[in-house]
Amino acid sequence: MQFEVTVDPPKGRNPRLPNWAGAIAHPAVEFGPTPLPVLSGAIPASLRGSLYRNGPGLLERQGQRVAHWFDGDGGILAVHFKDTGATGLYRYVQTQGWQAENQADRFLYAGYGQQASGPMWKRWGTHTKNTANTSVLVLPDRLLALWEGGFPHALDLETLATQGLDDLGSLQEGMTFSAHPKIDPETGEIYNFGVRYGPQPSLQLYGCAPSGQIQHQAKIPLAHAPLIHDFGLAGPYLVFLVPPVHLQLLPVLLGLKGFSDALQWQPQFGTQVIVVERATLTEIARFEVEPWFQWHIGNSYVTESGALIVDLVRYQDFQTNQWLQEVVTGQPQTLAPGTLWRLHLDVKTRQLTHQHPLWHCDCDFPSVAPQEQGQPHQFLYFSTQSSPDAPTEEFFNAIGCLDNCTQAVTSVVFPEGCYPMEPVYVPDPVEPSRGWIATVVYDSQQHQSTVQVFRAHPLEPEAICVLALPEVIPFGFHGRWQAQ
Repeated sequence: MQFEVTVDPPKGRNPRLPNWAGAIAHPAVEFGPTPLPVLSGAIPASLRGSLYRNGPGLLERQGQRVAHWFDGDGGILAVHFKDTGATGLYRYVQTQGWQAENQADRFLYAGYGQQASGPMWKRWGTHTKNTANTSVLVLPDRLLALWEGGFPHALDLETLATQGLDDLGSLQEGMTFSAHPKIDPETGEIYNFGVRYGPQPSLQLYGCAPSGQIQHQAKIPLAHAPLIHDFGLAGPYLVFLVPPVHLQLLPVLLGLKGFSDALQWQPQFGTQVIVVERATLTEIARFEVEPWFQWHIGNSYVTESGALIVDLVRYQDFQTNQWLQEVVTGQPQTLAPGTLWRLHLDVKTRQLTHQHPLWHCDCDFPSVAPQEQGQPHQFLYFSTQSSPDAPTEEFFNAIGCLDNCTQAVTSVVFPEGCYPMEPVYVPDPVEPSRGWIATVVYDSQQHQSTVQVFRAHPLEPEAICVLALPEVIPFGFHGRWQAQ
């Protein structure tokens, strides 16, 4: 797939494309530790720690674009907040695939949508490149760059230097460690999963110590080979919503299709709900509900009455994958809105007892304060459109905050041509009941990226601090905050 764009300095974007396309028009430029000037406001006195963000930073080589947004090589942004001010740096994760392709200056490997270069017979049985581009997990002594289809990569927390693949003490060949681990806020225990494909597909479950070391594992059989991106931690449970997206594995192994093209939407099978007892990693309930697709679960918890609540962003079908593929062209055309929903599940009777939408605009990237993960939360934050009538090709231009008590949504709408990434909650160590929302914003008019900080609850419309970044940061996926 080719992508041609004429950059008009100083704006950095093609007027024929949407404003946001300037953020991904060129590969991200790495930069070392750089003091970040304050453009407005001031850094709060108790905001000390590091913001880490991950996303596809390299989407083209020698004019050739990747086939899908998920194929871009991962780049990590770190912003360290210290008493002397904020320092930012951006580094590519130097995976084995990145190093080989960087030396060859062309794409070589298969990816999520990408097919390996060369004749078809050379593609048979080739491994998919680990792009390390989806999320991060902060451990006491290292940062993990996460990706669905393989091992995490370890990086230095301060410098982002790549240290190599990390098996967490127990990962073996063919196992994967997904991009959305959940951390118990009381114990620090980490839970995650990986999908194992093959003749007998299964969920591989992991329970890890706060150090990241895998302490126990389990395997749960699956009826088909699905695409599962996220899961929920809900008190004593882990909850998986398995969408009716089935992988045709043989065409992938033969090099006839990329992974993305081999995924089929089969709504006749419905969505499977699998509930796992997290203490033992054993399945305790499985039942089928109506079909939908979801990338992300915002939070899940158990009420006093025993109901299992899941807040998630639902898609009517799998067209969202096509929209994400079209992003790299700068002009997505496929209609694929996501809607924030709440599910009420009864584990004992194996039923979806109630469900209802929570927000009427296209949205995604839902999250809660880390101290409320797996527990009843006060506020849920998400990226959203400010209007339900936003054009298909537009990116999110607002951040929403759902009050769990009133069900009211407060939103911060950014100026025209400004696009925020996923909101990351930052707890206030001085006042635990308060916190901030940190996000990276692309300003298409200035062709500039900034870090912006907002008071979290109530979510206030004006940033209390805006920091300038020295280079444009391409739109990414997920980030985390680590307190000092």
